[in-house]
Amino acid sequence: MTTVYTETEPAFIPVQTRSERPHSYDPSDFERPTGREVNWRHTPLDALAPLFDVDAAAGDLDVTVTDAAASALRVGDAPRGSVFRPEDLPAAVAWVRATEADHVVLEGERDEPVFIEVTGRGGVAHAHLVIEARPNAHATVVLRHRGSTTLAQNVEIIVGDGAHLELVSVQEWNGGSVHAASHQARVDRDATLRHVVVSFGGAVVRVNPSIELAGTGSRAELYGLSYSDSGQHLESQVYLYHKGAETTGDVLYKGALQGAGARSVWIGDVLIGPDATGTDSYEANRNLVLTDGARAESIPNLEIETGDIRGAGHASATGRFDDEQLFYLQARGIPEPEARRLVVLGFLSEIVQRIGVPSLEDELTELIERELAQGISATVSEGASA
Repeated sequence: MTTVYTETEPAFIPVQTRSERPHSYDPSDFERPTGREVNWRHTPLDALAPLFDVDAAAGDLDVTVTDAAASALRVGDAPRGSVFRPEDLPAAVAWVRATEADHVVLEGERDEPVFIEVTGRGGVAHAHLVIEARPNAHATVVLRHRGSTTLAQNVEIIVGDGAHLELVSVQEWNGGSVHAASHQARVDRDATLRHVVVSFGGAVVRVNPSIELAGTGSRAELYGLSYSDSGQHLESQVYLYHKGAETTGDVLYKGALQGAGARSVWIGDVLIGPDATGTDSYEANRNLVLTDGARAESIPNLEIETGDIRGAGHASATGRFDDEQLFYLQARGIPEPEARRLVVLGFLSEIVQRIGVPSLEDELTELIERELAQGISATVSEGASA
């Protein structure tokens, strides 16, 4: 018996973990997504199709910065690109198409938030924003999105040694808008980044934060809040990379969903690298499904490459509206619409209260109240007609 050995092409092994994904500034290095890729499996690709085209006609986008120094950076101008490396096609297209990036520099102690207003005026748009907190700076930045657009947006965040930066990204797009945002940050020695994503408006909103805790003693607090109405798709793919020693990570995203076709997607990836000794990290996602026809997907992942850590864990939970809570409140004379409002508001307010800026917390609470009023009114009306 003769055995013949032949060489064959190696089997294709798909990229599974966030740390393995390729990076490139050249859009031609990325294949057009098919929906089979791990990072596109849960995303409605048809809506994002214009953002895959490097030659798409440009739409109008206004960016206004209040109470902070701002300048323009071309490709090759530092610090643009010192942190950001596109990991998907829309981010690479935005890197090329955004010929000038807005550069916001933060220094010293700032008592009032810096507001960056992004307003869509229709069409397909691309943007790159660099937010740099210089060493020992202490500042809050509110990045607010309004209007109508199909936008690919890159946000590059640099948190210098000993700095404390809070970035709150609020998505209040008009119906029909599409927003694919890639946020990438580096947090240096003894620095803290509190990153908050609040998504309400828009047809498809995908905000993906990627945070590298590079310096010893660095810390990241990543919080998210979303309210998905009928037909909306709200998504976040979170990546927290513990690179330095004695780093701390706290991730908590909460979402409420209501209406036919309402959908949320949360994917949380935490990597504790081989040099990240003494790390303490935890991630969690909680979803409240308020009506039939809504769907929440939650996928936490944890990779640990060193055994010398203080702690690491993850959790995920998705549940329906608690009828017992509703009954309890109604039995004490609280009308059903108000009872529903109290339960949902209590669930979501945990994220708002972590922001630490009273004026912004009040504003976001009012925004939640508006969403609840619209959704609860529709729910009660449907119940009455049934």
